Amino acid sequence: MNHAPMITIQDLSLEYELHYDRTSTFKEFVVNALSRRSYVDKKKDMLLVLNSLNLEVKEGERVGIVGFNGAGKSTLLKVVAGILNPTCGKLTVRGAVQPLIEIGAGFNPEFSGRENIYFNSYMLGFTKAQVEERVQEIIDFSELEKFIDVPVKYYSSGMQVRLAFTIATSIRPEVLILDEMLGAGDVSFIDKAKRRMQSLIDDAKCMMMVSHDLGLIESLCTRAIFLNGGEVAMDGIPREVIAEYRRIANVPA
Repeated sequence: MNHAPMITIQDLSLEYELHYDRTSTFKEFVVNALSRRSYVDKKKDMLLVLNSLNLEVKEGERVGIVGFNGAGKSTLLKVVAGILNPTCGKLTVRGAVQPLIEIGAGFNPEFSGRENIYFNSYMLGFTKAQVEERVQEIIDFSELEKFIDVPVKYYSSGMQVRLAFTIATSIRPEVLILDEMLGAGDVSFIDKAKRRMQSLIDDAKCMMMVSHDLGLIESLCTRAIFLNGGEVAMDGIPREVIAEYRRIANVPA
């Protein structure tokens, strides 16, 4: 292991545009007046979500990110994963990235489970030959053999989660991005899913994860970052970072 940086973030910021409703017709004006709804004159505002971040994640590191709601945790992971583009600054990622974020969002409800395996696998960058190698393992692990040719719109939410989780974890990335650990459906499936997730973490060269489960951060991560207001409030040993986060949040250990 050469401990070279896998992820390098330099002076990175990201702003969101907040668009406000604006009454533009006489009908809307009357409705607003009758309902005593305030007239919004301001068209939009800017929200600074990430503010001049500078970070490095080296090979071998398992980095957990903690912070309050709206601190920019998930936004940071989406930037690293290439889902969002920063407003300014520089991001360099070395190696293949696999984000486990909003799993199942790409499912087509009209497609069968099998068709969604192919569709989602192509989106993850697999070739047809690679999908063919994995498709039966995905079906077996998800325990959906009897339903695999049924349209996904007829699946329960637990069945959809099983299938999405299994597809997403069928790739072995160098850079693993996790946004909250997955419950992965019913109780009988959870232990198997956790073992698969642990194997995925072990195989990755580095990992960044967000979780509100502080015990999970402490047990899985070698380093933790406390993100507050889009800035790094503390970066260090998970136990110490979590203690500081608890102190500021006024939450007992």
